[in-house]
Amino acid sequence: MIGKLIAGLLLPGLLVVLFTRVTYNYYVGLILTVALITVSAYKGYTHSWPLIIIDGLSLTIGFWYSQRMVRRFTKKS
Repeated sequence: MIGKLIAGLLLPGLLVVLFTRVTYNYYVGLILTVALITVSAYKGYTHSWPLIIIDGLSLTIGFWYSQRMVRRFTKKS
């Protein structure tokens, strides 16, 4: 259970950042990550509410960092 909580804390945020780097659009990165988490929950890998809340927190932090990253990139260009 601890491993799932740590993965839930790190992976969604990193996926948002990764997809944002690939597409240069933080909305697309967020939508793709939410789609992956939705499929994961549908398949039964998300068992508890605390895990869902931690995923949401990680998504929020990843989205915030992605916005900041894209703004810095467009500011330099």
